[in-house]
Amino acid sequence: MQRIGKALLSNLTAEAQASRRLRKNYNFHQDYSEILQRWLNAIEPESYIQPHKHVNPDKTEVVIALTGRFLVIEFDDLGNINDTMILDAVNGPFGTEISPRIYHTVISLEAGGVVYEFKEGPFDPANPKYFAPWAPAEDTAEAATYMRELLKKTRII
Repeated sequence: MQRIGKALLSNLTAEAQASRRLRKNYNFHQDYSEILQRWLNAIEPESYIQPHKHVNPDKTEVVIALTGRFLVIEFDDLGNINDTMILDAVNGPFGTEISPRIYHTVISLEAGGVVYEFKEGPFDPANPKYFAPWAPAEDTAEAATYMRELLKKTRII
């Protein structure tokens, strides 16, 4: 039996805070070939997740806030914001389901946030997701600026 408790979340958060990317996964699936991929994702507020979509094969993604608050943004194919939602582990809404072929990103709004995510497998690490061509790559100087612009556009800051 897998247990998701305070100790696991606390340890995962500490690992995320110490990592260069300011996030850390804890996988429940044992192999990338499994038909359901499940993991915890500790995400700190300065962590940038480049907008992406899941295609070829199409995959639905579910994100549930266990601790913290998160902004989920969906985009059209040109990078315009189509929809937003704040996930709040205390007050709700607690989760969302993102349809295949929809560009999206998740931004942590407070330190110590952890989400539970799952989507269909298998997972191909050589081709993990289709990144939005209009968004900066993760390890670029433009990434932090772009994330701040998203927060302003969605009136979070």
